[in-house]
Amino acid sequence: MGTLTTLTDEAKIALDTLVDRTGGLVSPSLRLGVTGLSRAGKTVFITALVHNLIHGGRLPLFEAQKQGRISRAFLEPQPDDAVPRFQYEEHLKALLDEREWPESTRAVSQLRLTIEYESASAWNRVLSAGRLSVDIVDYPGEWLLDLPLLAKTYADFSRDSFDLARLPAHAEPARQWLAEAGIIDSEAEADELMAQRLAKSFTAYLRAGKADEKALSTLPPGRFLMPGDLDGSPALTFAPLPDLTPGKFPQGSLAAMMERRYEAYKTHVVKPFFREHIARLDRQIVLIDAMQAMNAGAPAVADLERALTEILSCFRPGRTNFLTGLVQRRIGRILVAATKADHLHHESHDRLEAIVRRLVDRAIKRADFSGAHVDVLAMAAVRATREATVKQGRETLPVIIGTPLKGEMIDGEIFDGKTETAIFPGDLPANPESIFEEAAHPAHDIIRFVRFRPPRLERTAEGITLSLPHIRLDRALQFLIGDRLA
Repeated sequence: MGTLTTLTDEAKIALDTLVDRTGGLVSPSLRLGVTGLSRAGKTVFITALVHNLIHGGRLPLFEAQKQGRISRAFLEPQPDDAVPRFQYEEHLKALLDEREWPESTRAVSQLRLTIEYESASAWNRVLSAGRLSVDIVDYPGEWLLDLPLLAKTYADFSRDSFDLARLPAHAEPARQWLAEAGIIDSEAEADELMAQRLAKSFTAYLRAGKADEKALSTLPPGRFLMPGDLDGSPALTFAPLPDLTPGKFPQGSLAAMMERRYEAYKTHVVKPFFREHIARLDRQIVLIDAMQAMNAGAPAVADLERALTEILSCFRPGRTNFLTGLVQRRIGRILVAATKADHLHHESHDRLEAIVRRLVDRAIKRADFSGAHVDVLAMAAVRATREATVKQGRETLPVIIGTPLKGEMIDGEIFDGKTETAIFPGDLPANPESIFEEAAHPAHDIIRFVRFRPPRLERTAEGITLSLPHIRLDRALQFLIGDRLA
């Protein structure tokens, strides 16, 4: 096993940082990475963040807004012309007009939000320009799971892939691929059709593991699930091979061909992603759908913990001063947020937060987070439900009210996407450890997970549409950028 970068890589990263920082001396900026595994709500988070800042949303725990020090927030052209723009307007239209959740992240995109503000400190008002550009970088969490591959040889990758596929949570979706790969002679002559068949079978296993009923999280390589413009290319036409002996594979063999393509994948796909995006971040939020994993059972929860450990180990946490910061970028703050808190009554929000803290504890301990602030949060960037209570006999039950998505089913009733209903979502366990114990808490006994449509926005008496409702989005903003607006 090696490191993620070479000396040449580090020199390129230092040059990129110097160029960024030099421009930032005139116009201060902060690069905020937004990621998470699929279904976690990255697109919704960014849309809600921008909408609430531009429209002066209800953000009581976001100090600069609460104190009236933000004069305005607005969108500007992004600094990186080669990166697609985050389609904020399209996503907002889907939420507001169509009451549909926007399409999920499938590639890297970017948006620049500029905030004009007055510092709370008289000294800072003299020194500061009173303007901060937040460059929001949106990228799939699945791609982050590729970064550990930079430190692995093809033999390492193959061994780890087979070990993972044989775990109880992975064994069933991996069954067909394991059967096909198990009879392969790695030293046989390279065969393009065989390579395609193995890559297709391996990809089918990864996709089956990602499906809702399994809700697995650790499924590298990430581009096999979200190939983008690489679909069908040789760089994605490889797969792990069994029983490889580390060292040089016979020339012209299937193993040699697979190794060459694996190395090309690292060189042309993974390294540029790390250098151009991950190594340039100042702040990071990682969104997770913990409830989806809990619904799938303890093996899926353990797999989510494994994925979080790998993801957090890829960041460059730490603190820099003015001089070192010119050539060295470190992520000073990392927030891990469990989304969809609106699917629970507020009485369970602290329990959800405790579960997230338990999930990331091991990752934080394994990674060197010296100098970086790490926090956890249970939140809903867009709140799709409201709370109420209902009488059931002598009991008063806390419920959530919302409009389930068309096709959602509760107790045999299939919803049409128009009808509101009240649901008792259940309680999360008080002891976070119990979510790892299948026998103690079977998946279906934890919560009743129903997907809701986005809310219909309230209007004032004057007909003004209010900003998107949320749960704890203001806390997330305060942690991620509040210090830069102090």
